[in-house]
Amino acid sequence: MWESFYPSLDWEASQSTWPHANTSRFVQTPGQRWHVQIAGTGPTLLLLHGTGASTHSWRDLVPVLSRLFTVVCPDLPGHAFSASRGSRALSLESIALGLGDLLDTLGHWPAAIVGHSAGAAIAAQLVLDNLARPTPCVIGLNPAWLPLPGLANWLFPPAAKLMALNPWSAKWLSRQAARPGMARRLIEGTGSRLDESGIALYQRLLEAPAHVNGVLGMMASWQLDNLARRLPQLCGPVFMQVGTNDLAIPGVLAQQACALMPHAELVSLVGLGHLAHEEDPVGACDLILEWVNRSGR
Repeated sequence: MWESFYPSLDWEASQSTWPHANTSRFVQTPGQRWHVQIAGTGPTLLLLHGTGASTHSWRDLVPVLSRLFTVVCPDLPGHAFSASRGSRALSLESIALGLGDLLDTLGHWPAAIVGHSAGAAIAAQLVLDNLARPTPCVIGLNPAWLPLPGLANWLFPPAAKLMALNPWSAKWLSRQAARPGMARRLIEGTGSRLDESGIALYQRLLEAPAHVNGVLGMMASWQLDNLARRLPQLCGPVFMQVGTNDLAIPGVLAQQACALMPHAELVSLVGLGHLAHEEDPVGACDLILEWVNRSGR
């Protein structure tokens, strides 16, 4: 209802300073306009960012991974330069369905999927909804595959839903985010430390009401109970890397998810936080390449 109130970020004004803008394109699928970056040649490697991020979170991984793969990096609906279709279209199931349409339109079905945080949940949902297709290797970076424990699971979705219903919430929050040091404090609150360029990119997103509105809509629609019940059906190779300093998602949830899946493996990254792949992109690439090679994909 309020999508026109929050037009997407202005690509023309941003592309000169956006990471890997030369690989960007806009793709229209039924009901969704996607911003997607595609680089390299070879088997398709799909990269899915987490809630509140964008294609920029892969900025230091793409140059390495694109040497061996066709790397496909979309902005999730409502995030950065991908349009929002409203909060109803931002549920886990709807995003996975739309992502399938995008991949079909592009003519790319992934040999492997790397998902960070909520992006890992979308990766799992996409695979589970397409069991008749070749099974990709799934790599979760600080994955959000299970509901948050205790009170957080009861409070966070309703609170986000209430904020998403108020058309002024995103504009107010984006103004608050414009305060000096806000992006740095939010990132450090996840247990991660980024360089100045990484912080500046998140700051730009936080100051964009359309992006904040998409984040609120996604949080309001997010339910992981059905996915948690289906994780044992994820029979292909699954790998996880989890920062021991992740303050956003308890590490025990990754361990519990690992135990649910028949062919899952977990590696702990000592001293890294929720954005471990941005803190140590070289280490993240090494593990991704090792795991995809081992998976046979």
